[in-house]
Amino acid sequence: MTIATLVCGLVAFVTGFIVTAHMIASWVGAIGFWGGLYAQFVSSTTRQRALIIVGVVGSFVGAALGIAHGGFFPRGFSLRG
Repeated sequence: MTIATLVCGLVAFVTGFIVTAHMIASWVGAIGFWGGLYAQFVSSTTRQRALIIVGVVGSFVGAALGIAHGGFFPRGFSLRG
């Protein structure tokens, strides 16, 4: 789970700076953030916890940038029908 959190954090962080990749950044960032919080809960060593926090922060920043650039759905998508 530590590696998955780090990978999600890296992907979300990098794609968060690409405006057209806002959906990837938003979804991967959200998954990495919540998955990282759970991984932090069940982790057993200090080294794991330190790496998980790096992934959680990267996921959070990437998700925030993705949401700022357009959010979880494609531009023009509306849930109102």
